[in-house]
Amino acid sequence: MNNNQLSRLDTLSRALVGFDTMFDQMERRFANQVSNNYPPFNILKWNEDQYEIQIAITGFEKEEIRVEVERNQLSVFGESKEMSLGDAMYLHRGLATRDFEKTFTLAEHMEVKGAEIRNGMLRIQLFRNVPESEKPRIIDIVEIK
Repeated sequence: MNNNQLSRLDTLSRALVGFDTMFDQMERRFANQVSNNYPPFNILKWNEDQYEIQIAITGFEKEEIRVEVERNQLSVFGESKEMSLGDAMYLHRGLATRDFEKTFTLAEHMEVKGAEIRNGMLRIQLFRNVPESEKPRIIDIVEIK
């Protein structure tokens, strides 16, 4: 996005009173997508209500990973603690273990059910829990004669 487009977006955000959080979310998503592709992740849909986010965290210990949910934002933080190599030194270091923050905006009625680490992959289980009052329902039609 160039400066002219950002200026138009700023003007538009001021004209649409009450939509400021929407523009904040758009800016945050754009900033995260452009500059942050580490660590790589997958999003899976198991069925209509069950989802999973998988994040490659090879090289991180469980204690170095933090998962937080605030309102509709799921954030995953990785803070690598330097490991002592003793007398060893890296000849090649291809596994990144730099600190990171990944943020995902959750849709309405999404709940984080749990998280686990398996084979260097952080797996976060999500479940859509739509209240009965908001689910579609079929209305019986009565015929009157």
